[in-house]
Formats: sequence, structure tokens, C-alpha cells
Amino acid sequence: MSGVTFDYMEQYLRGLIPESEGELKELEEFAKTNKVPIIQKEGAKFLEFMVSIKSPKKILELGTAIGYSAMIMNKASYGKSHILTIERDETMIKYAKENMKKYNLTNNVEIINGDCLDILKSLDDKFDLIFMDAGKGHYNHFLPECLRLLNEDGIIIADNVLFRGMVACDDLVKRRKITIVKRMRTYLDMVSKDKNLITTVIPIGDGIAMTKRR
Repeated sequence: MSGVTFDYMEQYLRGLIPESEGELKELEEFAKTNKVPIIQKEGAKFLEFMVSIKSPKKILELGTAIGYSAMIMNKASYGKSHILTIERDETMIKYAKENMKKYNLTNNVEIINGDCLDILKSLDDKFDLIFMDAGKGHYNHFLPECLRLLNEDGIIIADNVLFRGMVACDDLVKRRKITIVKRMRTYLDMVSKDKNLITTVIPIGDGIAMTKRR
């Protein structure tokens, strides 16, 4: 399990979520077979819920992988959002582009190949929603650029912020993950203590933080 909640609670909550169908189910099975990390079931449902509430016209995603989260956000917006998603792994980009073509999403989802921070610095557009799901040890570096690109009433959704529970509990921290944990704690401090922002951290999936301007 994720290490973020009690196993019995996680199993119960996941049991409330209907099984995916169609293309989402296909991508989930592909991810499982090929050991590609995708957003956890509870996190996916939360992301779907927030997109359906916000109805964002422009979405920025950091971390494309095989395009699973982009597909969720596209479905939640009924295809009315333009999604710009950044990925540096060329193998993942290949899979994602194939999936976007296969499911006729090439007009809705634009994939950029490159390092997230480098690409962020080169952008000057504004976004209604930014989804962080890449470079877990660099969220604190992404934040200033994301705030610059965020519309005044926009929201930032960051996944994996509790990182298997390690961010909240020193006893769970593995030595090789110390840097990631420290940097994620820095990110949470940044979004929680900035008086210009309001942030809530939700212990579902691998931990989700949602941030907006006051």
C-alpha cells in the first residue's frame, strides 16, 4: 500500500471507486504490465473531480508518462481543455504520443519533450490549472515558475507530496530517498507558510497538495 493511510482505509476507499473502462482501463493495464508509475486510483478520482469543478480552459501538466493523467483531465473537461504536458523521458513520450493518436486526443493534448524546469522558464502563457507529477525532488524549484504561469484564480495540484508516508514520518525514510523527502518538505513549507497562498494537503493516494492564491 501507499504508506500514507491505514491499509484497511485505503482498501475501502478504493473499493468505492468504480473500475475504469475503455481507454483508461487499457492504459492502467499497460502501466501495470510495464511497471510505469501512474497516479493512484484515489488521486485520479480527485483530479477528475477538481477538473470537473474548475472547468479549466488551459491545463499545464508536469510529467506526462504514458498520458494517463492527461486523458483523465481531458475526459473530466469533456474535451474542452487544452492540455500542455511536459516529459523528458523519450520512451514515455513515444508511448504518450501513440496513445494520444490512438484515442484521437492530439488536438487536445500537446506534449513537449524536455526538462520541466527548463520548459517552465521558457513559457509565458497563463494556465487555469497546473498538475505537478514529475521530478518529486524538484517541486520546490518548480513552484516559483508555476506561480508565475498561474492565472489569478488558478490552482496547483501536486501529487506524491507525502511520498509513501516518508515526508510525514522520519521512521519511514529510506536513506536513498532523503534528498527527495527534504525537498518535498521544503515545498510543503513554501506553499503552507506563504501568506499569499492557501494550501490544503489531502492524505489520499500518495498525498495531494492543492494550492491557490488568497
